[in-house]
Amino acid sequence: MHRIGVVGISWRQRRNSLLAELTIPRESRVERLPKLCEETGVQELVYIATCGRVEMAFATDGNFSFDVFRRRVFEALTGREPQAGEAEHAMRAWHGEGAAEHLFVVASGLDSARVGESEIAGQIRDALADAQAAGTVGTRLERVFTEALRVAKRVKPMTEGRIGTVSLAEIAERHAVERALRTGGAVALVGVSPMTAQCARTLAARGVRVIVVNRTLSRAEELAAEISGEARQLDAFRAAPDAVEVLVLATGAKEPVLGRADLERISARTPSGETPLVIDLGVPPNVAPEVAEAADVRRIGIDRISEEAAEDRDRLLLDFADARSVIDDAVVEFRRQTAERLVGPVIAQLRLGYRRTALEGVDRLLAKSLPNLDEAERETLRRWAETLASRLAHVPSVGLRDLAFTVGPSAVEAFFETSDPAIRQSLATGHDTAGFEVLEPGNGEA
Repeated sequence: MHRIGVVGISWRQRRNSLLAELTIPRESRVERLPKLCEETGVQELVYIATCGRVEMAFATDGNFSFDVFRRRVFEALTGREPQAGEAEHAMRAWHGEGAAEHLFVVASGLDSARVGESEIAGQIRDALADAQAAGTVGTRLERVFTEALRVAKRVKPMTEGRIGTVSLAEIAERHAVERALRTGGAVALVGVSPMTAQCARTLAARGVRVIVVNRTLSRAEELAAEISGEARQLDAFRAAPDAVEVLVLATGAKEPVLGRADLERISARTPSGETPLVIDLGVPPNVAPEVAEAADVRRIGIDRISEEAAEDRDRLLLDFADARSVIDDAVVEFRRQTAERLVGPVIAQLRLGYRRTALEGVDRLLAKSLPNLDEAERETLRRWAETLASRLAHVPSVGLRDLAFTVGPSAVEAFFETSDPAIRQSLATGHDTAGFEVLEPGNGEA
């Protein structure tokens, strides 16, 4: 049987050092995905990485061990064997209907550190596009991801606007604005990303001078022009930094982008005389915590940002009960559609069997007992038999749909275990038509 699942780690585990180890640089993902499929032993794979999560959605055939898969993922992404129990303890897993529900919740922003944040849907869309470009996704995962994005689109109007910009960037903005307004001076945004772009617009609107720093100068210039700010190339800024009070970093670099010497040069030029405030949104860190400490620079990392964002999660989740209801309804409908895809070929085969049996019976009746009927009368009798066969097939058809929906595919398979080969083959066809593992009600975290 086809299986779908999700394995990964998020801000909830408070393991950002491991999160960084598991993160593939954005520019390397398409190239890396086919090998990752091979190393983990799955047929389809979508890799999701954000500042607060790394998860892999997968589809595979036959029996499957989540513990084995966790260890394979861990080793493939970190390049080292996990210690005893390390992968199983750190990485959560969902399967079947639970995996689909998890992806619906994630795409809708309800599992983010900042409840309702709207950036995650775009990141999910990018992850799917990467998998499509790499050839590691097929009908099984495409269908569940397409539905997750559709649900996110329905949920967005219910969450957007309730808590402002609803993203982790808002927490970074608050720290940056507070420091910039207190001491005066400019803010440097290192890396052009959705979060730094959002910070740039907010800071500019508050009258703060903004300097956009990026490895590729043209991208920095584009954002700087939008907010009437200034642009710098990263290496030039490191060598001769502007006088700034705050640095907000959010690049996808695998290694830190600012070292101790860079921080000391920046610290020596702050207009207020205070050490600069470094707000590091990078995963892995754009400024190593120990380097910031050695340079005597205050650093706020993604751990701290996530903790602050999580403080009001319970209250906000209550506020978003209507959004959660949309997701619950979507899960039920998704299960119903998947069950229909499973039993559709079986029902078609049953209808054909009923019709064939009825027509064979009519032919025997005509040959033995009613040989004198003309052709019009014979055709009328055949049409009556076909109608009766269709009505008789309706009752088991309804039952099969209900069985697949309420109990799951295993019950349907057990029911037809000793049936004729044509029925069993139609059941196998149904699995392929469904596109991936037919959801077993109640399947959740593994």
